[in-house]
Amino acid sequence: MDRVSALDESLKKTLGPATAKVMAEQLDLHTVGDLLHHYPRRYEERGQLTRLADLPLDEDVTVVAQVADSRVLKFNGGRGQRLEITLTDGSGRLQLVFFGRGIHKPHKDLLPGSRGMFAGKVSMFNRKLQLAHPTYVPLGTDSGDEAVDAFAGKLIPIYPACKGLESWKITKAVDAVLPRATEAVDPLPPSLREGRGFVPLPEALMKVHRPDTKADVAAARDRLKWDEAFVLQVALARRRHADAQLPAMARRPVTGGLLDAFDAKLPFTLTDGQLKVTREIFDGLATEHPMHRLLQGEVGSGKTMVALRAMLTVVDAGGQAAMLAPTEVLAQQHHRSITEMMGQLAEGGMLGGAETATKVVLLTGSMGAAARRHALLDLVTGEAGIVIGTHALIEDKVRFHDLGLVVVDEQHRFGVEQRDALRSKGKQPPHLLVMTATPIPRTVAMTVFGDLETSVLDQLPAGRSPIATHVVPAQDKPHFLARAWERVREEVGKGHQAYVVCPRIGDGEAEPKKKAAAKAAEADGDKRPPLAVLEIAKQLAAGPLAGLRVEVLHGRMQPDDKDDVMRRFAAGDVDVLVATTVIEVGVNVPNATAMVIMDADRFGVSQLHQLRGRVGRGSAPGLCLLVSEMPEASPARARLGAVASTLDGFELSRIDLEQRREGDVLGQAQSGVRSSLRMLAVIEDEEVIAAAREEAVAVVAADPELDALPELRTALDALLDTEREQYLDKG
Repeated sequence: MDRVSALDESLKKTLGPATAKVMAEQLDLHTVGDLLHHYPRRYEERGQLTRLADLPLDEDVTVVAQVADSRVLKFNGGRGQRLEITLTDGSGRLQLVFFGRGIHKPHKDLLPGSRGMFAGKVSMFNRKLQLAHPTYVPLGTDSGDEAVDAFAGKLIPIYPACKGLESWKITKAVDAVLPRATEAVDPLPPSLREGRGFVPLPEALMKVHRPDTKADVAAARDRLKWDEAFVLQVALARRRHADAQLPAMARRPVTGGLLDAFDAKLPFTLTDGQLKVTREIFDGLATEHPMHRLLQGEVGSGKTMVALRAMLTVVDAGGQAAMLAPTEVLAQQHHRSITEMMGQLAEGGMLGGAETATKVVLLTGSMGAAARRHALLDLVTGEAGIVIGTHALIEDKVRFHDLGLVVVDEQHRFGVEQRDALRSKGKQPPHLLVMTATPIPRTVAMTVFGDLETSVLDQLPAGRSPIATHVVPAQDKPHFLARAWERVREEVGKGHQAYVVCPRIGDGEAEPKKKAAAKAAEADGDKRPPLAVLEIAKQLAAGPLAGLRVEVLHGRMQPDDKDDVMRRFAAGDVDVLVATTVIEVGVNVPNATAMVIMDADRFGVSQLHQLRGRVGRGSAPGLCLLVSEMPEASPARARLGAVASTLDGFELSRIDLEQRREGDVLGQAQSGVRSSLRMLAVIEDEEVIAAAREEAVAVVAADPELDALPELRTALDALLDTEREQYLDKG
């Protein structure tokens, strides 16, 4: 069998169909190679007992502990019997319970003073943590016997397990395939491996699964993290290299054009941050290969202004610019704010339009046929220099005269195919500017957006007001919630407006959405149904906010109705807008000063930060109240406390990332990277990722096709299955 196919062999052949089926369904492990890359989560040392104090409720766990006592109890008038065994480890106690005929073997095996490895789901009974009918492996007593001696001086690997497949069963399965580790293809170039003092890959796999010492584990982990980081960075470096070979039309600023006219009428001075980022973007637009740049900026940092000036530069240079927004509400909002900012400069070909003016058109799916025809004609003739729209821009019928720049707002909401379809509409590949208001830690930017150069806008424009954020514990202190509504009335009394945000819409909402919201809540131990826009709006209008003009906004409304509500809210004709997260990005109403987020614990940290950015956009200070019914000691409340304690989006994104699983952060559906990052932690391993990126750039510059590195090419092919190829192929 050759070196590649040895690890590609199905687990069915090695482990049998029953075990292979559970591994495939529960752990997504299908081949020998998959199992070799299913690493132990931690290691137990002989004599070291697991902390029982930290056991999570309702999760499958594996513990190593000592039997403190054992007793048989009778119930049902003596007809039934159960065995209760108490485990201890010095930090806490855990009860094991066995019923009926199943008590005899454990009663004999698990004598007081003996030790064992136990696995099962943690439940609560009579206020005590317990495992009912756990599976176990006796490890003998501390005085020493053969079973314990077998573990002497060794580390016991504890694997991520699942129902029906405990850690020690995975251990046996790994034992069966471990000899194949010698056939693993080593992706690191020999010079790199030797230069950094890494052990060869087969040795790393042996040591991570069956270490003799902690030093073995450290050496194996260092090596395996590098593999993951390096192969991914090579894939991204090859994408950047390929992009650099594509031709593009250079779009350089023109003196006395649209941009100069726009700058001359600006009523404020651009921040140093905006000027610095603009220079980076203008340099990219002036090159003869496509710019690929990620612009990340704090909520309200003026990203739209920077993007607009880039679009005006391209129009000056004879091209067109398209801005792609994820929702109709946001597309309309961008169109409205850009035409307002440009004034007469957006009235090209119209009476009263400035001499240098262009047309700014909107294109969405809900437009009438006549308006749509006009917009399409303006694009194909070049009459419209700027178009703003939703996925409607991507349709085959849409043709441009000369598309020079694509601006994608809130990039993470678009599929790769949508971006590519728009970019394919240029005579040559257009330049690409991707914007996000979700602050992304540097490591994630290098991993998820590694094929884009990054610009960061972290300075707020002058005149932006501070936002005070407070947690409102509705369960513990109901009078705090009453006070929250009083504060909303006070803000409206001062002539301002407010948002109330709820996690779901309400009446007649599709069942799957209800179930999804309920399921998300249960992850935090919350069994309540999520609060809904339609119900809360009724309660507020009839109760604490009676007499105020309360309206609703949500994604199920007709586009015209949504636009009408947003227009009236922006015009000050609505006091309180009760909405879903449809207002999360791009909605700009400077007069809105207060926001109450109901069931705030059901939103992620970064999402709360995004929502909060909708207030305090004018001269009056903003107020954000996070309402939660979760208990004070819960992780959900800790998240809310973090949001209330800082306005630094980058700090919050780190907290968000630390609290969530890697796969969730990278976005499993979008990135396809989840299964490739088994050892690498994108927050903790910043140095590894940065160093791997440097090495990858050098390798690809010297040998773009990796002709001299067939092992690396093989590893790359394994990484780039269909899903991952889509993720990486933003070009």
